[in-house]
Amino acid sequence: MLLAIMFIMIAAFFSWSENVIITRVIKVFARMGMLGASWLVYIKIINYGAADSLKPQNILAIGLYLAYLGLGLASFLWTSDLGVSALQWFMTSQTLIFCYFFIKSLYLLDEYFPGHNVRLYNILGNSVLIIIVIFLAGMWLSPDDFIRYTHGGTEPRLGGFIMNPNELGMLAGVGVAGFLFDVKRNHQKWLTIFKILILFYALYLTGSRSSLIGAVFIILFYIKQTNNIRLKLAIIGGMLLVLPVLVNTIILKDGDADRVEEVLSMTGRLPFWQGLINEGLPREPWLGFGFMRIDYNDHFQSRHSYPGLMTHNTFMQVLMNLGFVGLMIVFFQLIFTFRGIFQEEKEKKLMLLSIMIPVMINSFTEFGIFGESNFGILFYQLIILYIVFKRNPLITPSQRLHLKMKRPDLQIP
Repeated sequence: MLLAIMFIMIAAFFSWSENVIITRVIKVFARMGMLGASWLVYIKIINYGAADSLKPQNILAIGLYLAYLGLGLASFLWTSDLGVSALQWFMTSQTLIFCYFFIKSLYLLDEYFPGHNVRLYNILGNSVLIIIVIFLAGMWLSPDDFIRYTHGGTEPRLGGFIMNPNELGMLAGVGVAGFLFDVKRNHQKWLTIFKILILFYALYLTGSRSSLIGAVFIILFYIKQTNNIRLKLAIIGGMLLVLPVLVNTIILKDGDADRVEEVLSMTGRLPFWQGLINEGLPREPWLGFGFMRIDYNDHFQSRHSYPGLMTHNTFMQVLMNLGFVGLMIVFFQLIFTFRGIFQEEKEKKLMLLSIMIPVMINSFTEFGIFGESNFGILFYQLIILYIVFKRNPLITPSQRLHLKMKRPDLQIP
């Protein structure tokens, strides 16, 4: 059930129809449906014989995130477009509530049903794999929908109108991060390696430079943690064989001079960011233009770059929509999130850091963890809530009675 819920929740971020109304209906029903489903799973675990005796820790990580949302809510008073700000704020908040029940379910399984085989990284890996397989099948069955042609129609990239190829590449990176931990625990090892190869093939087809860099960092991080010398040598050897080809075809685009210049300007992002700071920021420096707004109009138009609807950098996005006040909140929120991750036990710490790698790299070039609603926000909220709870040995009399009735096998203190 948790796997199905996560798969549908991630899929709800995609545009499965070119008809805007149909897409919105799908997103609303899927997202709200999965929020309800995550709550039902949580209740099911409680009724099966668990007591919600968890208590929060790392208060600053979740507290500052709520402060960020609070400032976003307050920005409704000065936003340049109330409809856009409200829609984005409610979607982000809805995702957080979904993550709350989803993560609590995992914690209760760990606390009251030891020995279970449910793992967050396995759920993420398989959810991502199903979506990627759909895109790979769609690439052959309906290329007009699943392939996007860029650079004047000369470069086909997996994603189509359904999903930005860079975002799809990041999703594949998260799937790789999840499956590497299945390899680590020797869970269906060769099948898992095959799944990783499928995700890498899809990542290659997206043509996403940032996602490729993220995947390489994930593997290097994994190599550093494993003690299996043969596995280390095999992975390093494979990377030495494949990386030159990937760098030439994805990053340098076969040595095309225009593409090399494109890389140096980060596909035009650098002059756009310069315009945002020099021309846009001075207009609303302290509290910004409103939640997920970067100008008084729908697009920011610099004198020296393309017009943009969003900043292609999650921290620049916060700076423009909530000003320096918002940027300081998210800066410290991120610090306390990493602090909480490093305080966790080894396996959980490594898992969360592996998921953070592709999400953070994507945040510097795309929507990111504080941008417009996307599944990067979903993954970041899962991480925040995963470091927030811990066991509370004190349970109420009603919880004690409930446990005695449902779980007579438990030794209740």
